[in-house]
This record gives sequence, structure tokens and C-alpha cells, in this order.
Amino acid sequence: MTEITEADGRFLADFETMSAFGATERGGVDRQAGSAPDVEQRRWMQQLLESHGLRVEYDQIGNQFGLLETVPGAPFVLVGSHMDSQPTAGRFDGAYGVLAAAHAVFRLREQLADAKLNLAVVNWFNEEGSRFVPSMMGSSVYTGVLPLQTALDTRDPAGVTVREVLADADMLGESTGPKAAACAEIHIEQGRLMESAGTQIGLVSASWAASKYAVTVTGEQAHSGATVMADRRDALLGASMLVVYARELASRFDGVLHTAVGKLDVYPNSPVIVPSEVKLLLDLRCSDEAVLAQANELLRAKIDEISADARVEITSELSHEWGINPYQPEGVELARAAATDLGLSNDEILTVAGHDSINMKEIVPTVMLFVPSVEGISHNEGEFTSEADMLAGLATLTEVVRRLAHGSLS
Repeated sequence: MTEITEADGRFLADFETMSAFGATERGGVDRQAGSAPDVEQRRWMQQLLESHGLRVEYDQIGNQFGLLETVPGAPFVLVGSHMDSQPTAGRFDGAYGVLAAAHAVFRLREQLADAKLNLAVVNWFNEEGSRFVPSMMGSSVYTGVLPLQTALDTRDPAGVTVREVLADADMLGESTGPKAAACAEIHIEQGRLMESAGTQIGLVSASWAASKYAVTVTGEQAHSGATVMADRRDALLGASMLVVYARELASRFDGVLHTAVGKLDVYPNSPVIVPSEVKLLLDLRCSDEAVLAQANELLRAKIDEISADARVEITSELSHEWGINPYQPEGVELARAAATDLGLSNDEILTVAGHDSINMKEIVPTVMLFVPSVEGISHNEGEFTSEADMLAGLATLTEVVRRLAHGSLS
């Protein structure tokens, strides 16, 4: 391993400090958007950014920006990720990208004499979507994909709105955020392709295609003991059959299709009642658009079959859908040159997960980088990326941002 510099040591120390916010007993974190640990780590991040001379502001949806303006009036290179997490999650997902962004900007402060663009560290609000649905909320509002008022009015399971949690934290701004000219994000891979190949830097060239469904299964409430089995219209039975089929569908296409049911809401959820309604979120993700189209057809046919077999009604709404979604090739080449010049092994890779940079690349040139995840573990307290890989990623991100600031893609 290359000798750790003083600047590297400061980054690693800050990462340990950051990981204490919302820390769980098993080494992970729980800091869902707008929760007390999330607000605490945002305040810590604000202090860190301000201590290095950056001006911190919050926009209308609570995105946190640390602004370094060296070219008066010029737009910004937005660099960052998110610091909110799933309920029991790893320390690296998103948070590594925000801290790496901050330290990249800190390192570049003395190298911007002839820069064409300003720099902004960004911590996007509610990327995970665990407390407030949908995910990638902050970047969706910033890019115009999601209406601001819709986002602010969104309620968590306890009935608390996004507007309320941001106002209570004094993080509900009035601006639309700094004007972007380019964007960069670094993230852990959340898979194991890079680790298996021995690749240090992943050059994200596109995201997988996806279809996401909001499904409601409606049956009839009944006594769980006394009701004759033949008379039952069990919504949970129908939902369970759909969950099982989603896994069977993935197996049918041997690795190119990923499926999941990540959330079930059962009503009335009583131990002595046959459920009358189940709401669930089902998603299909695929590296082949033709396979995804076939999987969607098979799913729709199976829904009709399950409805008849379980004697329930099933309605499905396609809440989100996108095809193979490429990043700008010139951004991939810029990242390749940066990693190669640093002597780091690199290769192109697709992202299966969603990221804020997917929204950003629709409005400005955007570079997305990955570093390896040990055993591909993610959204899990056992998530891990080595210090060596984190530092290699930080070095690459710093060089990418330097080139972007000097107008390489503008």
C-alpha cells in the first residue's frame, strides 16, 4: 500500500468521525433522511466545510451545498453524493462520496488560479427513500424531475412531512441551489465485479434499465380461524405468490435480471384476521432492454393468473421506468485518463443501483466513479471498502474535479 499522506490521514479521521453519527452496534449506521442522526451529521459537515472556507447553504428541498467561488459569476461543478442511509445500513454508501467530494475540493483550493468554473460540494437530501418515498428526492427536485411541493408534502409513516423535518432542522432554504455546469460523484460499487477483476476505479458508463411497480392486492377481511378455507380471499396469499414469482422470474433469465419486493404493507395486520389488503413495491432491473420487456409481459400475465388462483384483485401501477441510460462518453474518457495518469487500474462498468448522478447527467456533463465493495455487500451493516481503495478513489475524484473546474467538459 502507498504511504498514507497527512492529507489522507485527515480524510480517514474525518470518515471515522462521520461514521459515529447514527452508529449501530454491528458497525453500520441508521440515519434516515431528516432523522436526528442525519441532522447531526449535516451540522457536522457544515462545520467541516466552513472550517475550510466554503460557504454553506441549503436549497428549497434541503440539499446541502458547500460553495467555493473563485470565478465570480461562473456556474459550479457539483461534486458529492448523499449521507442519509437505510434503517440499518453500511457506513460507506453515499457518505464516502460526500466526504471524498469535500476533501477533493479542500485539496484543490490552491490549484484554481486559472479555473473556469466554481466548485460546490453537495449532500443530496433523501437519496435512499427509506423514510420518505421516492428515493433520489433532492436531486430530482433540483433537476426538475419531481415538483418541489410534491416533495415537501411527502409524509413519512408517522405522518410527518419533509417540509416539517427540514424546517425544524433550519435546513429549509429559499434558493434553487447553485447553477451547475458539470457534476461528479464517487460511490462504492455495491456489487463484486470490481473486486473479482482486481479493478481499482470503476468508470460508470450507463445504468441498468428498470421497471418499478406499486402493487395493491385486495381481498376480503375474515376471521383467521373460523372462516372456511374455501371461502377465503386472502390478500396476503396473493401478495406472497407474487413475491415468489418475482424471484422465479429472475432465475429464469440467469443473472441479467434482478427482481425484488422491498416493502409490504399489510392491512389490518392483526393475528386473528385474514388480510384484506396488501400494498407492495416490486422492481425489475435488467442489463438488457429486450429481456426487461419480456419480463414485464410475463409479470403482467402472472398477475392475472394469481388474481384468479387466490381469488383477489391486483392492480399495478408502473411508478418508474427507464431504459439503459448512458453517461456522456466524454466524461467516461476524462475519468479514464485521470485514473490512468495516477497509475490506477480502471475499467468501464454499469450501475445497477440508482444514484443522484443519474438525474444530474440529464442536465449537465456528469462523471460517475466506483470503488470496490468487499464481497459486494451493501445496504447492510457489514458493508466495507478498504482504506486503500477509498484513498485511490479520492485521488481519482480530485483529479477529475480539477479537470472539470478547468473546463474539460464545458
